[in-house]
Amino acid sequence: MEFLERITIDPAICHGKPCIRGMRWPVEVIIDMLGSGMEITEILEDHPELEREDILASLNYAKMLVSGRAINEAA
Repeated sequence: MEFLERITIDPAICHGKPCIRGMRWPVEVIIDMLGSGMEITEILEDHPELEREDILASLNYAKMLVSGRAINEAA
């Protein structure tokens, strides 16, 4: 799946939750910001360490989870 390589899971970072590029940015936080009504541009302005592709990767990851497909099927 496109951008999926940006999602990392490391037991030493955020208790093993899926994160953006090994940073302490859990996917769930990105989805929460979007769900609260923040625009991608607002998120990027407030958090310059993130990239547009990180936001899209979070959405793609969430889509994979709710679709019932295993993440490793996307590879």
